[in-house]
Amino acid sequence: MHLVAPVLFAAEEGEFHAPTMAEFFPDIVLFEGTPFAMNRIMIIRVLMMVVLLLLFWLGTRRMRVIPTRGQSLAEMALDFVRVNIAEDLLGKKDGRRFLPILTAIFFTVLAFNITGIIPGLNIAASSVIGFPLTLAVVSYVTFIYAGIKKSPGNFFKNALFPSGVPKAIYIIVTPIEFVSTFIIRPVTLTLRLLMNMLVGHLLLVLLFAATQFFLFSGEGFFKLFGVGTFAFGAAFTIFEILVAVLQAYVFALLTAVYIQLALAEEH
Repeated sequence: MHLVAPVLFAAEEGEFHAPTMAEFFPDIVLFEGTPFAMNRIMIIRVLMMVVLLLLFWLGTRRMRVIPTRGQSLAEMALDFVRVNIAEDLLGKKDGRRFLPILTAIFFTVLAFNITGIIPGLNIAASSVIGFPLTLAVVSYVTFIYAGIKKSPGNFFKNALFPSGVPKAIYIIVTPIEFVSTFIIRPVTLTLRLLMNMLVGHLLLVLLFAATQFFLFSGEGFFKLFGVGTFAFGAAFTIFEILVAVLQAYVFALLTAVYIQLALAEEH
């Protein structure tokens, strides 16, 4: 847990230093001055991708009829996405078709979210807009691909000019449909994930920075406030784990919902 915030957020010379947005833009630590420059958040992203690939490789490298413990865990994880997201919304045929991308989205978002409560990492790798925006674009492109593949000549027409609407009303309906379908969806996907992770990080840092300040710089009665902020911080850390899982689930689920809408018969 975040038992103590990083030194960056510690109280110095008896003063309390609240978290700032600068924490999401750390200094470059590798390959500075090159197109491959990496800061702490980029390193965390690479680390978590390596961890994900390693875990699934270890769990699936020797598949057996009677699964090992590692294989069982990998199959349970994959089945969660297959049963509860892909096939539940898209059916077996289309669910299996889009399962790889939904699985990749779910576990990547989960891995990048959970780093916010891992000691030594202390920040969600999804709390900077680049990653949520990239995944939102992937979701958006998949949605359009599914619709065009299903109805090459009618997808955009049906999306922008819904049937049953008087032609004169299209002047109002069509711009609304365009904005809601092709602009608001990727924007809301991006902002929902970004803001949840960003705010969660700021709250955790605030609580544990306050704990360190009260316990080590406070005097007398004020040290008791450190106990309170620590308790709130510990409880909120558990809550952040739930948020990390929920946001991964919601992102993958909404992607599946958009694909389902693109595959609907009217398209």
